[in-house]
Amino acid sequence: MSDYQLSTLAVRAGQVRTHEGEHAEPIFATSSYVFRSAAEAAARFNETEKGNIYSRFTNPTVRCFEERLAAMEGGESCVGTASGMAAILATFMALLKSGDHILCSDSVFGSTIGLINRYLVKFGVEVTYVKPDDNNAWRNAMQDNTKLLFLETPSNPLAVIADIRAIADIAHANDAYLIVDNCFCTPALQKPFEFGADLIIHSATKFLDGQGRCVGGAVVGSKQLVGTDIFNYIRSAGPSMSPFNAWVFLKGLETLELRMRAHSAAALDLARWMERQPGITQVYYAGLESHPQHALAARQQSGFGGIIAFEVERAREGAWAFIDATRLLSITANLGDTKSTITHPASTTHARITPAERERAGISEGLLRISVGLEDLGDLKTDIERGLAAVRG
Repeated sequence: MSDYQLSTLAVRAGQVRTHEGEHAEPIFATSSYVFRSAAEAAARFNETEKGNIYSRFTNPTVRCFEERLAAMEGGESCVGTASGMAAILATFMALLKSGDHILCSDSVFGSTIGLINRYLVKFGVEVTYVKPDDNNAWRNAMQDNTKLLFLETPSNPLAVIADIRAIADIAHANDAYLIVDNCFCTPALQKPFEFGADLIIHSATKFLDGQGRCVGGAVVGSKQLVGTDIFNYIRSAGPSMSPFNAWVFLKGLETLELRMRAHSAAALDLARWMERQPGITQVYYAGLESHPQHALAARQQSGFGGIIAFEVERAREGAWAFIDATRLLSITANLGDTKSTITHPASTTHARITPAERERAGISEGLLRISVGLEDLGDLKTDIERGLAAVRG
């Protein structure tokens, strides 16, 4: 379906109707599949014949989600996983070996830093962290054994924008791969492959679902890297996406472009308003003209997304007072929901990394993150005013 636009791919790509003639995609709730003969079973397992084998790694509902997301991102292949972190782990496990080096943005999700620092390094993988917006730092940190460059753009939660094209060129000049976590923008707002990325990571739990219902992840890329290398790890290790969750994500993809435009419009309005409010000392949102990478974000993205981070007065005391005074915002660390959420990163999403790592990533005690949902903007502003009143005491 390469000739179709994103909105069409979001509702049509990947579906293969069964003999029942269903209009909606079915959920194939089965662990295994029946073969017509012993020879067919052998051919499937030997991979001389395509077809379903076992739902740990072949399931029609999951495959429909994978093919749809691959089409929307412009990739050749996709594998669904049990979570976004499982997608990152599968990528690392499939492509790295002892002695390899990762060059990673220091502004990635706290769990990603924990995965690398606590587990990958135990198996002889080296890591260097750099500022995502410092191209010279990426270039200077390259080593002969650098295999992967990993970044999120916009970053979580400070919306730091990395120059995908420049960093991809650095990676490729050194025979390394660039991996971009596209969770905050999704293919509705950003297409990393167009700027040279080799792999795209998703936490499907977030905006791809869009309503906070299921946990899942995905990796998109080439037939070799994803369709063979990462798929074989999924087949062996089993961090699989469930058919039901895949079906939920398929329904989420159908409205993704509409939701991302609405999230972006609401967040931009809210961020501009928040810049003027007493008690807020800094707003981090790439759609603001005051953002240092606003022009770069405008070139790479067709919208600025639904995540706003901001600093309030009185550090943790002020941040917690703000959260506890709200009535509408959901106090939860998840994001990408139709319901607006709020969290204090230093004590939740980034609590398990060291204070030094938090400081390096800009995660202060007064920092809050709002994932802007689809509620009425006036109601959201009223709730934020309640929080600010508590900050001011």
